[in-house]
Amino acid sequence: MSDIEQAPRADGQEPGSAAGGADTDPAAVEAGVEATGEATVSPGLRVVVADDHPMWRDAVARDLADAGFTVVATADDGPSAVHRTLATQPDVLVLDLNLPGVRGDEVCAAIRQAGAPTRVLVLSASAEQRDVLEAVKVGATGYLLKSASREEFLDAVRQTAAGTAVFTAGLAGLVLGELRRMAAEDDTGRQPSVPGLTERETEVLKLVATGLSYKQIAARLFISHRTVQNHVQNTLTKLQLHNRIELVRFAIAQGLDDPEPAG
Repeated sequence: MSDIEQAPRADGQEPGSAAGGADTDPAAVEAGVEATGEATVSPGLRVVVADDHPMWRDAVARDLADAGFTVVATADDGPSAVHRTLATQPDVLVLDLNLPGVRGDEVCAAIRQAGAPTRVLVLSASAEQRDVLEAVKVGATGYLLKSASREEFLDAVRQTAAGTAVFTAGLAGLVLGELRRMAAEDDTGRQPSVPGLTERETEVLKLVATGLSYKQIAARLFISHRTVQNHVQNTLTKLQLHNRIELVRFAIAQGLDDPEPAG
């Protein structure tokens, strides 16, 4: 797993497109890391865009609309981001962290506390560890740097809508490490297995918790990538969890990330 990449330019990219250069490669944390690029276009996905820079906000909304997404609202500050997200209940909120009035992480927390089904993709110029971890702690599904390319961004929105945790390369390992640290602080009540899951679902969950990607799990178990996705989705439903980050946190808390004994 690579080290955290150097932070992008503080002012992002030229606003003619939602994202400019390709100096980052987003990776999806399905408890580990998997490169984006496999998601297909999902017609009808509804998105809210929150950013306080008008030209950037408009460019992001335009890129989304051109790609077939429905932009149901935009917001230029924290309070309006919360209000419009709760009012429209989009599939995804594309959220900048540095919003006036209420910070982006507080927006995310408010949406989570309200019980809205919307998943949050943070789109930020900051690669600071504190910003990334705070966003994850309050419920963001993914975190993408503004230096991502247009296609990387659009794919990240699709992945986020599907519940896959998407992070710019280098940030995924940081998040997984933090989840392990949090679990280590409260390791009481660990269980050797998870009631209600099938043997195969538990097996997949254990591999997810160790940081393997869907492709790696599929190869390890001699099953298809799609079958792994189905097992993970079934597990999320049974455990009443919302995304891969919550699933990893749960699995680590249950001690399922411990490596299997050799032999």
